[in-house]
Amino acid sequence: MPQGQPSVVPDDGLTTRQRRNRPLVLVHTGVGKGKSTAAFGLALRAWNQGWPIGVFQFVKSAKWKVGEENALKVLGASGEGGTVAWHKMGEGWSWVQRDIHGDNHDNEEKAREGWEQVKRDLAAETYKLYVLDEFAYPLHWGWVDVDEVVRVLRDRPGQQHVVITGRNAPQALLDAADLVTDMSKVKHPMDAGQKGQRGIEW
Repeated sequence: MPQGQPSVVPDDGLTTRQRRNRPLVLVHTGVGKGKSTAAFGLALRAWNQGWPIGVFQFVKSAKWKVGEENALKVLGASGEGGTVAWHKMGEGWSWVQRDIHGDNHDNEEKAREGWEQVKRDLAAETYKLYVLDEFAYPLHWGWVDVDEVVRVLRDRPGQQHVVITGRNAPQALLDAADLVTDMSKVKHPMDAGQKGQRGIEW
């Protein structure tokens, strides 16, 4: 199994083991496809390690059954790896922002409620991996205060890893994260008029 070697070893007083096992904040952002897919791939690794996983789906519709949801729930219930809890924030929203004072008011409240639940779970150390799927959107739209999010993540107890996905992740979040991946788009079937399809988009 290949293991990455750091290019810099900081003078932080930590042992190699302590530094290796530091809990991380990861952000998958950018306009390219695959941000959530990569986060759910990480959840598969966490499940294999026996970690309890909490997925908080902030934007996609509560009626939309993404393929990863069913797969991870089945795995979580199998008793062979970690447990999986999946939370959907109300009816969801589109990444195309509608009237923030009209149709989205209820969704804004649900986003705040979702973040409050994440805060409670972090304080209680409920999970070892948190997937905050599409959470960058409520931050970008100002529905959830980014400075509070950065502070809560910085001060979270224990060994809790957090991965946040979504376009337009605020700079303050990027600065605070340990790992940031910006997924750019080179080419996409939609550019040629092709709609999303089963097994690829969901």
